[in-house]
Amino acid sequence: MRIAFLCKRRYMSKDVILDRYARLYEIPFQLARLGHTVRAFCLSYTNDAQQGGWSHAAAPGSLQWESTSLGRAYVPALLSYPVWLLRRLREFAPDIIIGASDIPHVALGYWLSKRLHVPFVADLYDNFEAFGQARIPGMVTALRHAVRGAALVTTTSEPLRALVVDEYRARGTVIAMPSTVDKSVFHARDRAACRAALGLPIDAQLIGTAGGLNRDKGILALYDAWQLLERSRSNLHLVLAGPCESGTPPPAGARVHYLGALPHARIAEVFCALDVGVICILDTPFGRYCFPQKAYEMLACNLPVVAADVGAMSSLFADAPDTLFAAGDSANLARNIEAKLRQPRPPDIAIGDWPAVVADLEPRLRALLH
Repeated sequence: MRIAFLCKRRYMSKDVILDRYARLYEIPFQLARLGHTVRAFCLSYTNDAQQGGWSHAAAPGSLQWESTSLGRAYVPALLSYPVWLLRRLREFAPDIIIGASDIPHVALGYWLSKRLHVPFVADLYDNFEAFGQARIPGMVTALRHAVRGAALVTTTSEPLRALVVDEYRARGTVIAMPSTVDKSVFHARDRAACRAALGLPIDAQLIGTAGGLNRDKGILALYDAWQLLERSRSNLHLVLAGPCESGTPPPAGARVHYLGALPHARIAEVFCALDVGVICILDTPFGRYCFPQKAYEMLACNLPVVAADVGAMSSLFADAPDTLFAAGDSANLARNIEAKLRQPRPPDIAIGDWPAVVADLEPRLRALLH
């Protein structure tokens, strides 16, 4: 098959092309490795991304990336991009178009598919209606129209799949296709070696998390739980990694280790250095339908975890209820952390890899052509 994949350039603070990061990279990459000709088009909403083309080895198929930036002439570039992309796709002649990453790319993918008369696939890695773009008049309508018209919709969680079926009234097939991890990066490692590499205390007990340390993602529950735990456990330390908001700084103190924003590969070292990992989510439209990547990353590192009892986390840890805490409840979180420190058993949950996930998707794409 000849597959066109459309997405934004920056995803979860990473560069999709240069960092070869997560879902938005792995879907086109693994499809190419299955023998397909894949052309991926990335749009940068800023002016700081390198533009041009890249060819990534993905035998027996091929994977070509092409990226452009809106630059300083934002509005004119935004208006001209669909026409430019339509011309590029006519040259490529795809059999299928996949639109991913946000509302504009899903809506644009559907628009292009109608003009090229090819099936459209919408990939929803989150509830895009919880994104800031949804506040722009017409965006939600465009999203729902595109998703309803898609031949196939993939979502990262079962709650999001149900939303698409029940509220969007999608006419095509809708499947939950959770993200997974690169197991060559996220796997169990020597704890002492990881602590030494990160400059963390070797003999202490370490709890923590990595990712966006934002108030609206529930990080305050961990910060408040730490205030309860640090007084009763003198050998306990808090480890944090990732970008934080200026108005929500990490807790201060000699036993708090803020590592800043680390390269993706080093996040695995953080998780392997911890005794307990914490996954904070709030019971909001975003939290109920998201699937935090860090859950699978921590599990792949064989790390005992505690997670907010919201959305996909509730079903993921349904057989390990001691893992779940009431979202936003810092006292409940502190008690669960203490319990995990006493009995540090990782949940027995199998983690697939990207080749297997995309191999399950590929026959569904083939079926759209018949």
